[in-house]
Amino acid sequence: MLWSYLFILPQFVFFVVFTIYPIVMSYVYSFFEWTGFGPLTHFVFLQNFTELLSDSAFWNAYSNNIVYILLQTALVLPLSLVAAIILNFSFLKGRTIYRTIYFLPVVTTTAIVGVVMRFIFGNENALANNLLIALGMIHEPINWLGRPETAMIVLIGVGVWKMFGFTLVFWLAGLQTLPADAYEAARIDGAGFWNSLRYITLPLLVPVGAVILLLTVVNGMHVFDLAMTLTGGGPFFATDMVDLYIYRYAFGNSGLPQMGYASAAGILYGLTVFFFSLILGGIVRWTRLERDSKATKAGKGYKLG
Repeated sequence: MLWSYLFILPQFVFFVVFTIYPIVMSYVYSFFEWTGFGPLTHFVFLQNFTELLSDSAFWNAYSNNIVYILLQTALVLPLSLVAAIILNFSFLKGRTIYRTIYFLPVVTTTAIVGVVMRFIFGNENALANNLLIALGMIHEPINWLGRPETAMIVLIGVGVWKMFGFTLVFWLAGLQTLPADAYEAARIDGAGFWNSLRYITLPLLVPVGAVILLLTVVNGMHVFDLAMTLTGGGPFFATDMVDLYIYRYAFGNSGLPQMGYASAAGILYGLTVFFFSLILGGIVRWTRLERDSKATKAGKGYKLG
């Protein structure tokens, strides 16, 4: 028995040192005005939090994060579901190749994706403009990353492309676990593809969809690497995110770092992530209980019959 604990001891030590300790100390730092150097001497209690709540730059980054999460989720979930349904057809040739192509962006490093996409959208002579002009979709080059409205569109679009394969795999896994006898019974009753989709596929996918929703939202809350390499938070902080905001104060792009203030921002945003995760986790649990309840009732009905 002792040997089993010795095997997990290194992992436990790393977990405490690199996860638990930084989390605890971030709460401690948030009550101090501290640059990251020297002892903690200037105790300010809740001053960092009050200054943070009155900072319009923080709320700008916060609102940008919410917009990114909502639009990315609203786009990637239905698009990947449609693709999963198509790729689930047994008569479709080359399904494995398509799945691999769609999943490649997921395994590609996000920072590399941001750098590459910056070359594609970064200037008026970039690939995106040349391609769109050649296709006749636009008549003059667009400064995609130099305008606030288009920069956010590009950031969200790249985020959807990066997340698409991830959600696609989950939808496919859910589709492949659906009972074949339900579709066979529907086919015998004369139900077509659309009726089967509406009354069998989509209702049975609700629990899987709730899990995908949770994972997509949590992923969208941490977009530091993509935003940092693609837009840097610009132009004019139009694509600034809370992660970038914290980074600027923690590592002092101008002047001394403000670790206490950055820790306070991290705590407030962390509470937001926890709040969203709690709500979405409750939705996941509710969908599972609802599914189990319906299955139990159906089983009882079958036995009574």
